[in-house]
Amino acid sequence: MMNRVASKTHWIGVFLLFVSSILLLITTISAPIINNVGLLRVTLKNETQIRHSSVSFGTFGYCILDVPPARTQQDYCSKHHVGYDPSDIMARIDHTSFSHIAAGTSDGLTRVMVLHPVACALSFIAFLLALGSGIIGSLAGALVAFIAWVLTLVSLAVDFTTFGIVKNHVNHDKSGSHAYFGSGIWLLLASFVTLFFGMLIVLFTCASARREKKRSGLPKEGGYPADGVGVPVAPRKKRFGMF
Repeated sequence: MMNRVASKTHWIGVFLLFVSSILLLITTISAPIINNVGLLRVTLKNETQIRHSSVSFGTFGYCILDVPPARTQQDYCSKHHVGYDPSDIMARIDHTSFSHIAAGTSDGLTRVMVLHPVACALSFIAFLLALGSGIIGSLAGALVAFIAWVLTLVSLAVDFTTFGIVKNHVNHDKSGSHAYFGSGIWLLLASFVTLFFGMLIVLFTCASARREKKRSGLPKEGGYPADGVGVPVAPRKKRFGMF
């Protein structure tokens, strides 16, 4: 009974690892790949009832959405590259002023966003290890998930620091523009939580399965454990996965 409960709980952990990898993937392919998904969104002061111009900052670049003076909705996106200058972009678009320290900090930290795809890949590897392996493989999956969780934590700290600087300057320079954290950064936070619980669940069920295996292990002679009347019983066939 306990083994069945542990098995079901294990699959919950596996599912959470899969969900975290999907959330990290969406954050990774934020603007300029998916225009409307950004870590920071800045609504520009030229917004009207017809036009809603804004800037979407993502992992590998940015997009300016609904660019005037086009009559139809049109977006301009930068090329994909590691590291860019959000402070310089806002200075050119909205004349937002930044100190040298603030500009240098926000610009330099964008290079650390390369950790987004790394954490995504590791999270997916952890999912695969926990999905189709035995106890040892699942333990390896939990270890890989822990590394991905640490990288996600670093990414969260970097992203909130980087775009927190830009957000504060935009909202306090009285230009009329408004900056707020976008959906991408909240998806990153959600992946941090799901990765943590997925890792703990997989690790816990591995420990439970190991204890169960020791309790119902083979006798020293190497034969099958006997049933209540002394008849040797073949071991239960191993299911797909760790149980």
